[in-house]
Amino acid sequence: MPQPEGQNVINESALLESKTLRDGVLERTDVLDRVKALSLLPDGMHVTTAMVAAYFEVGIKAVRSLVLDHRAELEASGYHVLTGSELSSFKKLSGIQSRTASLALFSRRAVLNVAMLLRDSEVARQVRVYLLDMEYLARTQPVDNSVHRETVSLDDRIDQRITHILGKTVVPMFNALIETSGEHRKELIALRAGVQRIERRLHQHHTRLQRLEGVRDDRPTVGVMAAMDAMNGRTFEHHIAKLLRRDGCTNVTVQGGHGDRGIDVSGLTPDGRRLVVQCKRFAPYLNITSPDMQKFVGAAKVLHSAEVALFVATCPFTAEALSIAAETGITVVHRGLLEQWSAGEPLEVLE
Repeated sequence: MPQPEGQNVINESALLESKTLRDGVLERTDVLDRVKALSLLPDGMHVTTAMVAAYFEVGIKAVRSLVLDHRAELEASGYHVLTGSELSSFKKLSGIQSRTASLALFSRRAVLNVAMLLRDSEVARQVRVYLLDMEYLARTQPVDNSVHRETVSLDDRIDQRITHILGKTVVPMFNALIETSGEHRKELIALRAGVQRIERRLHQHHTRLQRLEGVRDDRPTVGVMAAMDAMNGRTFEHHIAKLLRRDGCTNVTVQGGHGDRGIDVSGLTPDGRRLVVQCKRFAPYLNITSPDMQKFVGAAKVLHSAEVALFVATCPFTAEALSIAAETGITVVHRGLLEQWSAGEPLEVLE
């Protein structure tokens, strides 16, 4: 349902001027295909400056001028320039024949960002109209405020009741006995630890059943890696934090930034172990090298005393980096494993 013409003009102007509004719709890259087919490079993920210009039917200078004025915003959306060894590796993998010393690449997300900034392009205007129409439809859909009764099986109620009794009655009873007992203190502490392990196992079991049997509307299906490749670094860190919470981890916090002491996400595994994560959203033709791994080992084991340490990356790891990880107890989550994890398969180390 299109909006009235006057309302479209006002909103389109706001979209051109407001970065906050643009950030709010940057995930809707499907709009590009609705307006016009976007040709991609052989890697299936990137577009050159010339291809962006052809898509929006403007000159290359117009695109370059836009990048000059909004470089930081476009880089956050996936725009980057390859040089040196990165460029050589990309040319080999993609089959691009070019003698240029650098190559500017746009992700689909960055192309959508261009559409929201480019004024003198009819194609860009059509993209903005589609975005605004979808926003309009979303805002005008009736909201279902009905109360849905949650159906809980008998087994679930029994598990929850046992967990409640162990945590609220049995463990406090052991605490009181330990404080007043001298002769059997060690035995009581050991028994309390056993009860607490059972409590954690029941909680894990309940969480796992909910994950496997419940309706998973949030489970990505097609294009899960393409979606992650389009994320910026910060969004990727929050995506990993969401996966950890989904799988029962607690106290999950995104640390990335200045003062993060070498880790991006921290928390506790479902059974209470100290967890730290390093997140690297690199292009799939790059590699995590041994220096990257050594740096994380020091941060995870020395600075944070982590019991579980994950190095999550959208690219492969070199053989030496994998060897260091195996020797130091770092769990490597490479591109293939990351895709399975995002699609709903839990990581064994978290169970």
